[in-house]
Amino acid sequence: MALFDTMLKSGESLFANEYALDFSFHPKLLLHREKEQFTIANAIRPLFAERNGKNIMLYGRPGIGKTLAVLHVFRELEDEHEEILPVYVNCWQNNSTYKIAIALCEAVNYKFYQNKKTHEIFKDLQEKFNKFPVALCFDEVDKIEDFDFLYTLLESIYRKTVILVSNYKEWFAALDERIRSRLHPELIEFKEYNAQEIQDILVQRKDFAFKPGTVSEEAFAAIVQNTLTQKDIRAGLHLMRQTAEAAEEASSRVITLEHVNNILQKGPEEYAKEPMELDEECRSILDIVKANDGIKIGDMFKKYEEKGGRQSYKTFARKIQILAFGSFVSLKRTTGVGGNSTLVFHQEMKKLSEF
Repeated sequence: MALFDTMLKSGESLFANEYALDFSFHPKLLLHREKEQFTIANAIRPLFAERNGKNIMLYGRPGIGKTLAVLHVFRELEDEHEEILPVYVNCWQNNSTYKIAIALCEAVNYKFYQNKKTHEIFKDLQEKFNKFPVALCFDEVDKIEDFDFLYTLLESIYRKTVILVSNYKEWFAALDERIRSRLHPELIEFKEYNAQEIQDILVQRKDFAFKPGTVSEEAFAAIVQNTLTQKDIRAGLHLMRQTAEAAEEASSRVITLEHVNNILQKGPEEYAKEPMELDEECRSILDIVKANDGIKIGDMFKKYEEKGGRQSYKTFARKIQILAFGSFVSLKRTTGVGGNSTLVFHQEMKKLSEF
């Protein structure tokens, strides 16, 4: 019967390669970041001539390809240029000088760091790294609690390119002057994808992830529109995965607009925010913003302290900036009798019906 032709059989799946919906998936062709990849490669290029490379800092909103661009360049180095060692460290998981030291050891397969002090580990790493040129990438560097490791590496490694990746440019200005003067990076902005670029990227991932004819035109158009509003490719990939899972649960061979709408109706907390991870402190601060919407940041900090928050005002303000760049909150500058101030608002994400 035609009725059963539209239903998945036991063991069947809509997915051809579900991993293609992970943001960390590396398609051979990274769309619309060719210029940025060329800039990263140019910074590393002097290392081939046994010279020091250029240091660079990549910045821009979450979910616009900063990490993928670096990893694509690093993958080519690994595959085709053995004379340069690429080392990538995610500072979200490794947010202190000691943790970064251990991550660097693991990256070069150095296992003799147990029971050693941090400065002793860096002494061993110095010896390892100075045997060949090295490209060092520290991703999500704004999550780091201290920056002693940067000073140590800049002083002790001879032939290197240091690549820092952050969500916002302002982070660099807060660095210690002794580090900024030694680092002296070229600042490279990753601008938001435009509508056509977002569609191209989602089409590419859809074609990798699903069997042909699996996603209806109406469903895909809704996913693209929602991603445009989120301004985050990860949100679109996450929504695509959720709608596919919903379709499979309904034994449907096709992802329809109804499946998309059913996911969106669960609310933004379900479908929009998962792609950007928040640490426990950020989640706690976001709850305070929700309960005290629209007040001054200084007053918000007092509410945070009343709730038992122990971070300094500077750290609190940095966490608010992280929430703002992730579109969890919005900030509004005001001028009044008492001078300038910043109001903090909880930012509700739009549903598809509001577009």
